[in-house]
Amino acid sequence: MQELIYGCMGLGGSWSDEPHGTDHVDEAAAAIEAALDAGITLFDHADIYRKGKSEAVFGEVLAATPGLRDRIRLQTKCGIRLGEKGIPGHYDLSRDAILERVGGSLARLQTDFVDVLLLHRPDPLTDLAEVADAVGQLMAEGKVRALGVSNMSGAQIEALQDRLEVPVVANQLEMSLLKRAWLESQVLVNHAESLDYSFPHGTLEYCARNGVTLQAYGALARGLYTGAAPEDPTSAETAAATLVAELAGKYGTSGEAVLLGWLMKHPAKIAPVIGTINPARIKACADAGRVAAALTRNEWYGLWVAARGSSIP
Repeated sequence: MQELIYGCMGLGGSWSDEPHGTDHVDEAAAAIEAALDAGITLFDHADIYRKGKSEAVFGEVLAATPGLRDRIRLQTKCGIRLGEKGIPGHYDLSRDAILERVGGSLARLQTDFVDVLLLHRPDPLTDLAEVADAVGQLMAEGKVRALGVSNMSGAQIEALQDRLEVPVVANQLEMSLLKRAWLESQVLVNHAESLDYSFPHGTLEYCARNGVTLQAYGALARGLYTGAAPEDPTSAETAAATLVAELAGKYGTSGEAVLLGWLMKHPAKIAPVIGTINPARIKACADAGRVAAALTRNEWYGLWVAARGSSIP
């Protein structure tokens, strides 16, 4: 399904162990309201975001707002461990870890189920049979209604799918006008420049062929082209930001909508994830679908070339 998704990673305050406060709950409530006003109904979480505080503040808003859970869909992720047992960070998709982490997420979110569970990162020690067993149990218990992945290649999804009795419905990847490896991989086959991009070729095609929705995190490029310019921008960044502003003026919309519309115009049917906590900026994204339909082929390619800083080979 091609839609806008609200990414909740910015909610909950700092990444420290300091507990969240009422101001963080109020901030979450304002972001959720802005997202709903923009037509967004899918909210993206992960157990590690703000060390669990993103889910916790969202859960407090849910508990305080009758009927809200029925109006939205929730997805969360598991599979990353941060700073545990003396290891700065590692991955864990063992059966027990999946069950434990999903239980923690449900408790923080104050809900009985999540609509989608994403496996956050590939774990080299993954036993796919264990993953399938954990997913089967969670679904049988009604705690998870669909399964997706994040940061996985088409080959990894295919190997996982072979063990599952349910389809993988989504793959969340970093995709934007700034992070274009997913796009470059489509045109750099048999070209030396392909070595500069690590994106696994064929992943977009696998997802499209198998009905796996592509979700794009970092879709707004951290504001690079819409106001948050670096102190010393490159000529490509300046050119792309200028073109984004020009197109926003032409179509009577925001720069954010242009960036998201550019992603959504791609035939892979990309669903952008919006990570800002600024209500005004969230609402500025609402027009993305209209922009996607309006952008011409020349304008779409023009943005790509401007961001590249060179012609497409």
